[in-house]
Amino acid sequence: MRKLFIFILALSAAVGLFLPVSVRAQENTATPSAAPLIEVKPDITQKTPETLGPLEEILTKQELGDVWPANPIKYAIRGAVKAGVPANTIILLLLLPIVALVIAIARNVIGIRGFGIFLPASLSVVFVAIGPVVGIGLFLVIVAISTSIRIILRRLKIKLQYLPRMALILWAVSLGVLAILFLAPVIKFPQLANVSIFAVLILVLLAEDFTRVQLGKSAKTAIGITSETLVLSLISFLFLTLKPLREYVLLNPEITLILVGLADFLLARYSGLRLREIWRFRKLINS
Repeated sequence: MRKLFIFILALSAAVGLFLPVSVRAQENTATPSAAPLIEVKPDITQKTPETLGPLEEILTKQELGDVWPANPIKYAIRGAVKAGVPANTIILLLLLPIVALVIAIARNVIGIRGFGIFLPASLSVVFVAIGPVVGIGLFLVIVAISTSIRIILRRLKIKLQYLPRMALILWAVSLGVLAILFLAPVIKFPQLANVSIFAVLILVLLAEDFTRVQLGKSAKTAIGITSETLVLSLISFLFLTLKPLREYVLLNPEITLILVGLADFLLARYSGLRLREIWRFRKLINS
């Protein structure tokens, strides 16, 4: 799972870095009189003039001192942006440790379950890219398709090994997502046109975990853990899209990384009861 997560992040960064020049040229040379037929929501995980310009302006307004010892990452960020690295990609990478910290606090202190840290964090990036409504809708469709295939195979008493069965489910999911994309112009839902393979892969990964828990435990447990994973992803989505936080981590990366690292260390030393456990055993504790 971790290797897949790293691959997907690399794929996302590659899409942002190597966005075809011809596409941007066509957008810039479009005539003012030609109004777009549909309005596509900007994807802040990609390099676009609407989001890149203000971020570069913020960087240019910041006055820096010497490189060492307080500003090495700031200078590195400026060099990377001048070389063509999207500022949005840098911000997302700086915010991911904060998102992981939030998920860890929700798990160790509050007691919210979920499918680890990587999956909720990557889901939050998906929500940033395509929006939470479209993301949750696609997830429900993928889960419905995968669950239907599993039920059909069980009713037909067809026994398949795990990996071929998951490959068959992925085949059905691909057809279902393609059908939704083909129906986007008909149902007039322009947000679906902005869906990337990155988002679909992450949602398929979540559906796979849902199916595995459902097979190993119960449908109720799978629904509970999946729902809490979506809640964690939505909370992380709020952190990723919070404008003051985005600007702060871009202008103060050293302070951000040091504080998050210290918070992770302190959280790792916490061994007390979770808030949900305190509430669950409140009568026993009071007695």
